[in-house]
Amino acid sequence: MKKTIIKGTGRHVPARLVTNDDLAQRMDTSNEWITQRTGIEQRYWVPETGGVGASDLGLEASTIAMDRAGWKPEAIDLIIFATLSPDLFFPGSGCLLAHKLGLTSTPALDIRQQCTGFLYGVATADAYIRSNLAERVLVVGAEVHSTGLDISTRGRDVAVIFGDGAAAVCLEGVETGIQEGVLSSCLHADGSLAESLMTFAPASRENPRLDEKMIKEGKHFPTMDGRNIFKTAVRRLPEVVGEALEKADIPLAAVDLFIPHQANLRINQAFAKALDLPESKVYNNIQRYGNTTAASIPLALDEAIEKGIVGSGSTVMFLGLGAGVTWGAVLYRFTAQ
Repeated sequence: MKKTIIKGTGRHVPARLVTNDDLAQRMDTSNEWITQRTGIEQRYWVPETGGVGASDLGLEASTIAMDRAGWKPEAIDLIIFATLSPDLFFPGSGCLLAHKLGLTSTPALDIRQQCTGFLYGVATADAYIRSNLAERVLVVGAEVHSTGLDISTRGRDVAVIFGDGAAAVCLEGVETGIQEGVLSSCLHADGSLAESLMTFAPASRENPRLDEKMIKEGKHFPTMDGRNIFKTAVRRLPEVVGEALEKADIPLAAVDLFIPHQANLRINQAFAKALDLPESKVYNNIQRYGNTTAASIPLALDEAIEKGIVGSGSTVMFLGLGAGVTWGAVLYRFTAQ
């Protein structure tokens, strides 16, 4: 039976370290205020001068992942690029990444699933691989949030949360009769909650898509109903974990590590409490990176592998909820070596 296996992972963040104290110099906030509400202590942002896009960060992460997988760019059958902060309004960053890898005809698919981008990307790659439409798929999550934030007191509730970064995973199909690789995936969406986390403009339903009035009102900056997102996440995440476990016929106790989207430390702690999980079974690194949206889960995965927390034979659950509202989970078992 064809299974989807992780052959290599990689991550990259910009060199510019931004602490909570740095943000306190630019808005009415404090280290204590930010850490109490989010758990975040620092994040990495691209240079203020600009010139760095999501595909640039994605290229760095992809190069590392491909080197570990033993892949050459021409071996890639499909690129899936997850981001809410593309280099350009269009075309997609996946095409830009393909060009930077020296590819001239490899298909590239951008997905706009925000915080669940990696989950949707892996599930899509798995479907391509299992149906023999692709053998090797490069899944990338990359974000440059910092250039699109209201870094002032007006925007502090959102601006303090997000970081820039990228992570990539090389997925490959293998024939195996044992239970390994992607074991199950469950994806959901509820558009009735779309305005709970959104950026209004530029918007095709408006003419013009962006004008001076919108800019003055901050319509081009993200807004969030934090209370509603928190409440929805704490309800939906345990549900989707149970769904993914049931689909794979695997008990909760068999999961060695849960890697949730790094949206807010308090959300992840509430999720762990709901399932009575020990702290050691839930991986968090939001303290050091902030919320890197589509990059957060694969970035945490790469870090967990590097630290030896997961590896040969480990069973891992990826999960998250974000704008859309979308949520989901992917259950994965590393190949035993």
